[in-house]
Amino acid sequence: MKPKFYITTTLPYVNASPHIGFAMEIVRADIIARYKKQKGFDSILNTGTDEHGIKVYREAIKRGIDPKGYVDEYAEKFKNLHQVLGLSDPLLFTRTTNSVQKKAAQEFWKVCKQNGFIDKGLYNVKYCVGCELEKMDSELDNDGHCPIHPLRDIELIVENNYFFKFSLFQKKLLDFYEQNPDFVVPDFRYNEIKNFVASGIRDFSISRLKSKMPWGVEVPDDTEHVMYVWFDALINYVSAIGWPDDMEKFNRWWPVTQYCGKDNLRQQSAMWQAMLMAAGLPPSRQIIINGFINIDGQKMSKSQGSIADPYAIVKEYGTDTLRYYIARELSSFEDSDYTPEKFLEAYNAGLANGLGNLVSRTLKMSEMYFNGDVKNSGNIIVPSKIMIEMLDGNQKTEGWGIPYEIKKTFIPKYEVCMEKFEINKASEVVWTLVSSLDHYISDYEPFKLIKTDKEKTEAVVWNVLYGLYFTAQMLEPIMPETALKIQLLLGTEMDEKGEFPKSFKTKLPEAPLFLRK
Repeated sequence: MKPKFYITTTLPYVNASPHIGFAMEIVRADIIARYKKQKGFDSILNTGTDEHGIKVYREAIKRGIDPKGYVDEYAEKFKNLHQVLGLSDPLLFTRTTNSVQKKAAQEFWKVCKQNGFIDKGLYNVKYCVGCELEKMDSELDNDGHCPIHPLRDIELIVENNYFFKFSLFQKKLLDFYEQNPDFVVPDFRYNEIKNFVASGIRDFSISRLKSKMPWGVEVPDDTEHVMYVWFDALINYVSAIGWPDDMEKFNRWWPVTQYCGKDNLRQQSAMWQAMLMAAGLPPSRQIIINGFINIDGQKMSKSQGSIADPYAIVKEYGTDTLRYYIARELSSFEDSDYTPEKFLEAYNAGLANGLGNLVSRTLKMSEMYFNGDVKNSGNIIVPSKIMIEMLDGNQKTEGWGIPYEIKKTFIPKYEVCMEKFEINKASEVVWTLVSSLDHYISDYEPFKLIKTDKEKTEAVVWNVLYGLYFTAQMLEPIMPETALKIQLLLGTEMDEKGEFPKSFKTKLPEAPLFLRK
């Protein structure tokens, strides 16, 4: 039986259309899910929409429409990202308004309450609606605003509601962090959450009076209250795989690997883990923290309209180009800057003039010199000069140059980066190979060599085709459509064991993979 791998994004609020920040999160999760499939795992990806809460309720009221109709409209836009972003199957899509999720949220509440971790009390706090979090004075700027949502006024909330006894889990969380040194990636975010928990944690409110905020899941046995945010949305990570009704399915897939933005660090890596402990469930497997995408140096803001629309980008450039940009051009963990000019520059340099040009010139050589039928004779070793320099000085190339070097250098580096969720570094390995293959062609000049030594020319072209074969293999999680196109154009024929390409029966593409813009 194959090992299981379950990965999820956060569930974005449906108070605006999807933007490139969430596209980044879900594409990265999809890349890891596809990579795990390549490594022999059964892999599933979960995403969805967070549809309750005060932000959604207020926006619906402002527009004069029913909250359910409002969330239906936006949920569809997020669901359509499945096709727009080329996400893999199976894809789980959890809406917090669906009946299965509501039932699971209420059951989770009951279990935590029965275990003694939910109680009623007076809620008197400063609250950022944008973050859906309480804020201490030390977390506010000089104007008394949340630095993440500076255009929103901090709200004062005074009411009796339910609390989760977060404070009881300080030692358990710190012990867990100590025993699991790779639980949060990257390490500087892990240090951040460990310092936060060590400095002292407080119980947090998990309900609101229904008379003030009716849009939510009713608290079990108390119809005057609805659940607020964390005891609703976070439960999707377990409900999506069967909890509590199908524990066999749940146990097959749990624990989960989670992608989230840096503004969700506290919720995902501390609050949610304490909630799981309270319910008697195992913790998540790992939490991966993204940075933000800035527009012209400023944080994206839905309220200010400074966002980049993934639908528009895909319409102009195609799905795989956006995936490429997210994978290679954006930092895996730090903040990154986006502008249309930077996107265009990256497209032309990396795709049109880079990968696309390499594929085109190689297939043309195959067609012109060998009628699209390039065989591996096994008699001539043609190692690449630049790749030899990348190896340890004590090593020598063995067998067929490029195959040896790819297996000893490129694939191991690529896999190490993927296992560490360093997707931009893994992508850089692929484009280093693309660049190296370009240099290989320049070193041996097959367009000249063909005039004097056809056999060696065939060996050179075969090596480049072999390099493209593994380029496509490594591209499969990152740019699945492009990887498939390259594989079909190569016409690879494997040996009897299905382990090694013995020949390539190539064909020319009907159009360039990437037109220069």
